[in-house]
Parts: sequence; structure tokens; C-alpha cells
Amino acid sequence: MLLLIDRFDHGTEKARGRIYRQYLEHTQYINNWDLVDSSAGKIVGAYLQARDRKPLYRLARSASLWERRIAVIATSRFIAMNDFDDCIAICALLLDDQEDLIHKASGWMLREIGKRDPGVEKAFLDRYCKLMPRTMLRYAIERLPSADRRAYLTGARDVAAPENGGA
Repeated sequence: MLLLIDRFDHGTEKARGRIYRQYLEHTQYINNWDLVDSSAGKIVGAYLQARDRKPLYRLARSASLWERRIAVIATSRFIAMNDFDDCIAICALLLDDQEDLIHKASGWMLREIGKRDPGVEKAFLDRYCKLMPRTMLRYAIERLPSADRRAYLTGARDVAAPENGGA
């Protein structure tokens, strides 16, 4: 995977497109959290940064745990550029996901958003905290002040769950 990332980083636009397509054609081999976390932002996110991001939403709806995680982690590239919309939308799509590895990834990306724009993270938390899986919530609030963490965990924040799930 590290060699593929290096080839992508140093490749021509044509080579990058080929690597991106190969990556998505072989996701069955990108089948653990370490492989996804080390590559999704650097290949999928980088390739889609200036392109249509619809492929991320297809991945987010996949039956494959690893493709759903790729969708979330790929947004790390956008987050680094202060572009949060796709991450927020994908995290909202994955609120009902049954996999803890998706909860962890989503919470992690929300926390990364909070490092850059706490207001965006808190707006998501205020809207969805009562619907979020506990693991996702815990990962997302990890860097918040103690009082805010406690308020989100106990439901003491004055927020209402959105109608119809809100997504």
C-alpha cells in the first residue's frame, strides 16, 4: 500500500487516475483498518479533491465495511483543506451503521473537523448527538472541554433529535 501511495504521489495525472481506479476495483484486498487509514485519504481523497465526490457516497452505502470506512477516511484529505461538507454528510449517512469500526472512523473525522472549526463539529453534535452511536460520540468529543463532553454524554445539552433522523 505504501508503494501505491508513493506511486500516486509522484505519478502523472493519468497514472493517478489509473491507481485510483485500481484501488477501488480491489477494495476486497484493502480489508483492515490500517490499510484503509493509511491509504484512503492519500489516494481516494486526493484524487477526488477537485472532482465529483459521488463515488464516496456509493462507498458509504456499500455492504462492505471497508468500503464504508474508505468513504469516511477519504474525507480526511478534504478536512485538511477546511472542506467539511462531504465528511458531515457521510457521517450523517452512517449514523445507523452497525460496525464499531465505522463509528470510530466517523468520530475521528468529526474530531478532526473540530480541530479546525469547532463550530462545525458542535453543529453536527447538537443535531445528531442523541442519534449517534456511543463510540462515534466518544471519539468526536474527545478534545472538547470537560463540561461539553459531559453534557453531550449525559444528554444535558439543550438539543433536540432531528425529525425523521435528519439525514
